[in-house]
Amino acid sequence: MARRLSILKQPIFSTFNNHLVDYPSPSNLSYWWGFGSLAGICLVIQIITGIFLAMHYTPHVDLAFYSVEHIMRDVQGGWLLRYMHANGASMFFIVVYLHIFRGLYYGSYASPRELVWCLGVVILLLMIVTAFIGYVLPWGQMSFWGATVITSLASAIPVVGDTIVTWLWGGFSVDNATLNRFFSLHYLLPFIIAGASILHIAALHQYGSNNPLGINSSVDKIAFYPYFYVKDLVGWVAFAIFLSIFVFYAPNVLGHPDNYIPANPMSTPAHIVPEWYFLPIYAILRSIPNKLGGVAAIGLVFVSLFALPFINTSYVRSSTFRPIHQKLFWLLVADCLLLGWIGCQPVEAPYVTIGQIASVFFFLYFAITPFLGKLEAKLIKNHCA
Repeated sequence: MARRLSILKQPIFSTFNNHLVDYPSPSNLSYWWGFGSLAGICLVIQIITGIFLAMHYTPHVDLAFYSVEHIMRDVQGGWLLRYMHANGASMFFIVVYLHIFRGLYYGSYASPRELVWCLGVVILLLMIVTAFIGYVLPWGQMSFWGATVITSLASAIPVVGDTIVTWLWGGFSVDNATLNRFFSLHYLLPFIIAGASILHIAALHQYGSNNPLGINSSVDKIAFYPYFYVKDLVGWVAFAIFLSIFVFYAPNVLGHPDNYIPANPMSTPAHIVPEWYFLPIYAILRSIPNKLGGVAAIGLVFVSLFALPFINTSYVRSSTFRPIHQKLFWLLVADCLLLGWIGCQPVEAPYVTIGQIASVFFFLYFAITPFLGKLEAKLIKNHCA
């Protein structure tokens, strides 16, 4: 027993024990609190499969598309690696989006967890950049034209816009230099995301997890193991089944068929769309007729998310006890789904008008937040009086 205790006091084991075994958790945590660990599993899957795929990938405009086909056809288990990596990206975003909406519903961004939320927004931004440049690597039609359209948006930035585009391209068009630097960044960024995730967990564990009631649970906590790991394990098994269905039975359902056509700068696809997890932001971008305004709107999405902990005025965290906010939250969820649908529709009436209305409501949610907390406090005071 004494030897076991001395081993647990070693730095590596004590850190593991304090943060994953004996970590004090609120006793009323639900299954919604399992998406953080699921996101970590998704990141590990992406890093491991990405490393093995990089061993066979050739970042050259003449060979990239065919190297991906080589992985699929000739490398033993290559098809599994590719499908796990491609569908794993979608699973990663599904898990993170659910994690974010759970945080919005239960007020996990409220003081004293501002840093936890802000680091989460940084991770989301890094994920979007990583996924975008990864989408370019297969060098299919949608990869090439998606890269051309999205990177050219930077030209709308006054003074330095054209310089930024030239730097992103590594020249005067999307070409071999672009593919090389995108491949390098795509290999590097997941490790930066992993580092940011560690900081995210450290910031979370400084004050402890929020809980469904949103109240101070410091007097009612139990060890993570053996009580809560079982809930996480159930989520991991369900996630493994969900991912397996896509990998083995519908590996291409979340992708675009045009990306199985080699990139051709002389032939523009009829309808350029990004991957599904970019569609809500893409819809907001398209809703602004001015290019600079569209870029500013994308920036405002992340500014709004960053600002949320600091503009929140509600003394109550959980939406369970905030009926007005609860309704607004579900309207926001529906609005994001609507924006995702609009993002894959043609740029024509009535889709443009619907996208503009949905974009206005998205930002309206954050604009209302500071006043909503004061309104709810006033209603509670009047009710108590």
